[in-house]
Amino acid sequence: MKVYFPQWQGAGIGKGIEVGAKTILNYLENPDFIEIPLSTIPAGINGVQKYNINNFEAIIEQLSFFKQELENKHPKTIQTIGGDCGLEIVPVSYLNSIYSNLGVIWFDAHADINRPCDSASCNFHGMPLRTLLGEGELKIEKLLFSKLRDHQVHYVGLRDIDVAEQERLDKGAIYHPRSLDIPDFIDTLKAKSITHLYLHFDFDCLEPSDYDKTYYQVQNGVTTTEALSCIKALQEQFTVVGSSVLESITTKREELTPIVPIIDALMKP
Repeated sequence: MKVYFPQWQGAGIGKGIEVGAKTILNYLENPDFIEIPLSTIPAGINGVQKYNINNFEAIIEQLSFFKQELENKHPKTIQTIGGDCGLEIVPVSYLNSIYSNLGVIWFDAHADINRPCDSASCNFHGMPLRTLLGEGELKIEKLLFSKLRDHQVHYVGLRDIDVAEQERLDKGAIYHPRSLDIPDFIDTLKAKSITHLYLHFDFDCLEPSDYDKTYYQVQNGVTTTEALSCIKALQEQFTVVGSSVLESITTKREELTPIVPIIDALMKP
């Protein structure tokens, strides 16, 4: 199943994320992508915060649309063009409910593992992994098909971590190396008997000098070459059942050039 879901409300006022998702969709020119509609509930500068989450009602409504689509179609695989990272709670929890040995690979500069009460921004795109672990806002957890366990989560490119997030990573011994070592990464996954993968790809995992059209820019990321090599190695060694490309903000097709190989690797198979 191929999904276009340009959710931006999880980023607070980040409507540039919606446009960025559309740019990627237009590049792919694939009519198989179905669109998940966005909520018409006011959000962004007109949004309302509830339970320490900005744009709460809009997020709940449109994630419910996404969940209903999966319940109706029962896909075995999901490829998503987004959108902010908060949308991941639906496809990841769905695939986790049908694959008992799923590993979640989080290509991201940020841990996205805050609780609402710990978040300085109150933006939901910094909370999806904590939600998936069953430690988020209870009213959002109702959207989950299943919950993850600590050993299923693995980071690539992580380098901007809040204090509360670091404490949670350490407590759960969650895989978050300072540098990318692909052979060690593969060995780690195999040692856990993981056979199926979900590849979450937020473009801010990349070094900004390689690609800077992202909602956030964080120095010292993985290069586009390193990221692509990692993706291909994972695809060769494991069965990838889900993938996403998220939080690009470019409006110009030509600016996608540095990341086209990554988009193709994650969205075209």
